[in-house]
Amino acid sequence: MTLTSRLRKVIATMHLLDLDAILIKDETDIRYLSEYPAHDAWLLVTSRQVFYITDGRYIEEVKKSLRGITPVQFKRSLSEEVVTCCIRARVRRLGVDERHISVEQYKRLKVLSRKNISLVKCNGCVDELRAVKEPGELKLMRQAFDLNLKAYRVIKSFLKPGVSEIDILHRLEAFIRKEGVAFAFDPIIASGPNSAYPHARVTGRRLCRKEPVLIDLGIDYKGYKSDLTRMFFLDTMPTSYRDVLTIVRDAQEEAFKVIRPGIMARDVDAVVRNYLKKYGLEERFTHSLGHGVGLDVHEAPRLSVMSDAVLKENMVCTVEPGVYFPGKYGIRLEEMVLITPKGCEVFCGDHDQ
Repeated sequence: MTLTSRLRKVIATMHLLDLDAILIKDETDIRYLSEYPAHDAWLLVTSRQVFYITDGRYIEEVKKSLRGITPVQFKRSLSEEVVTCCIRARVRRLGVDERHISVEQYKRLKVLSRKNISLVKCNGCVDELRAVKEPGELKLMRQAFDLNLKAYRVIKSFLKPGVSEIDILHRLEAFIRKEGVAFAFDPIIASGPNSAYPHARVTGRRLCRKEPVLIDLGIDYKGYKSDLTRMFFLDTMPTSYRDVLTIVRDAQEEAFKVIRPGIMARDVDAVVRNYLKKYGLEERFTHSLGHGVGLDVHEAPRLSVMSDAVLKENMVCTVEPGVYFPGKYGIRLEEMVLITPKGCEVFCGDHDQ
């Protein structure tokens, strides 16, 4: 059996955890490991064999497409087929990511396994592999990023008083169709006081002079995501707004300075909060600093005060400090960064072509 480097890494992790097999249920994890889309399928990884378990709707296509992985069609249920494969492979300790399996499915596996197979928690073992990007992944992410910048260039000339948030969304949808790609998530388009909501929903509100427009947009290019937030201002910025914008931008720069391999993710978040605290704005920063990006728009590592993650070379994260004044406006600046051997590289358009 010829295994990809990704599957070999999972097996190495499995051995470190003293497991005989790992059950992968998350569709994105399955796509990452098998390099094939997953629909109603589970992946069972053992030391000697990897099973792609699915039903009759997909089995023939899977047989033609997968290499080095054994396709298995389940007859009655996924759980029963998993246990059958485990028994055949002499699995005694089966690793399960509890975040991706329902209570009902877990109980079903437990009952079917009886005393022959122990279910062992192994949360996040694939997350850690996905967080460190391969060269091919980075190439696709840079292409998604370039399209993201192109979308912002297109939309900038469209922003005028009287245009509604929904009009902007429709213009972005036309751009997406023309480029043959997809949104990585539902865009956030928030004008004036709506920008004070970090995850504002698009409304029919019309843009007005002397107010900001916050747009948070991501592109899905061949499965890989980008995520950028840009602020626009219609007319000349008042001094108070410009001052806060400068503080948020400077806080972001403070994060860029400290991001490097080996630093705790929560320490990067703390640097930004401490900077904002000097200006009395720390209470206005109501979300985490950022998150990993890849096949999912939100994945490991999370730049948060609650995170235990350690940053590693070739991780890609967003850095998005924001401050929000309810009833008035909000400011968020979001960039994507690649963690390099000595620090970080902020993605930019020109040299990535």
